[in-house]
Amino acid sequence: MIDSAGLLLTNAHVVDEVDTVTVSFQDGRILEGQVLGKDPVTDVAVIQVKAEKLPTVTIGDSDAVRQGQWAIAIGNPLGLQETVTVGVISGIERSSAAIGIPDKRVGFIQTDAAINPGNSGGPLLNAAGDVIGINTAIVRGAQGLGFAIPINTAQQIAQQLITTGQVEHPYIGVQMTALNPQVKQFINTSPNSGMQVKEDQGILVVEVQRNSPAAKAGVRVGDVIQMVDDQPVTKASKVQQLIDKVGVGGKLPVKLQRNERTVALTIEPEQLPPMKTR
Repeated sequence: MIDSAGLLLTNAHVVDEVDTVTVSFQDGRILEGQVLGKDPVTDVAVIQVKAEKLPTVTIGDSDAVRQGQWAIAIGNPLGLQETVTVGVISGIERSSAAIGIPDKRVGFIQTDAAINPGNSGGPLLNAAGDVIGINTAIVRGAQGLGFAIPINTAQQIAQQLITTGQVEHPYIGVQMTALNPQVKQFINTSPNSGMQVKEDQGILVVEVQRNSPAAKAGVRVGDVIQMVDDQPVTKASKVQQLIDKVGVGGKLPVKLQRNERTVALTIEPEQLPPMKTR
């Protein structure tokens, strides 16, 4: 609960395919909730209940989270109400692809505080009791591998859902990987890579989607992105941050290396197309 007037956050997959939910409180109240909006790309949803003076959480700063700090998870795992588990922050900025859900665009907080089915949508807190994330995912078959959406990300998404009912997700349509000497050597010696890389750092373009903004701008597989919006880039997450900053329809200047020459391009990000369903 982020607002005493009845706004609460949860996961989009918790309220998938529903418009109304039942929300129960510790004091025994059971209220109907309206789903104001949900964003499957980040797995964030906002629910509104009609009430006043509801107990709210204290919001922390997920950008300040560091490995080794204490973490506390609260939820309803396997139907066990108000379960509290404790651990540490195991990692930050874990990519969705790395944990097996590549359709999400979140740099997850990793924790070893026990998270199980039923914890989804519950808070991850720091030692002071401030919310730093929304528990959302586990790696099945493993122990001590739980993941939460950083609260700063969740609040940003929630504000867009509250204001407009939808979320803007600019994309350019490339698959990319950060270069270092080890990655360079692996690519250059792999018989299946189909490319040779001369740069030791930068962002290697591994794939360009057909008819994507990057393809329209002239980006090619094997290009090494060196600068985006006049800023040097060495991490794919930094590229995505700059894409998000310029927004849909903006102008994104990019400098890249191609066959030992520098190429300057301008990419116009578009709205991320919906995921295809089977």
